Amino acid sequence: MSETIEKPAFQIFRMMDSPSLDEVGAMALRQSEDEIVEAGINELIANGGQEGGTVKTLFNFPGFSLTYAWFKSGYPLPLHSHDADCLYYVISGTLKLGTELLNKGDGFFVPAETPYTYTPGDKGVEILEFRHATQFDIHFRGSSPSFWQK
Repeated sequence: MSETIEKPAFQIFRMMDSPSLDEVGAMALRQSEDEIVEAGINELIANGGQEGGTVKTLFNFPGFSLTYAWFKSGYPLPLHSHDADCLYYVISGTLKLGTELLNKGDGFFVPAETPYTYTPGDKGVEILEFRHATQFDIHFRGSSPSFWQK
């Protein structure tokens, strides 16, 4: 017998009241078996690599989540993947995704387990992340020491 999940009532959410992604516990770090990746992540964190970014969970309900993120220019976003599909929408600023420059109003879709990275533009970037999951992981990639040194 399948469990029925009651849909939430009409509701308003406010950014200023929204918890961080860490506070909600929605994204788990998938441990890498690659020692270079593990060392790179540890070095990035030790050198303040998480500074210059804000990630808030705006809405989180079984089967659907909405996350807000702001990253300053030059924010180090390592190559990574998630175990859930994600649709991104740029609300301000710009980002470079491969050879493409995305502006306000643009977006992109990343299927689950697809490695990706992007670079925030000169004035940073604000994005919305839509997922059909409330829990997902992050799996960092990039197994060369030179990748992590940059």
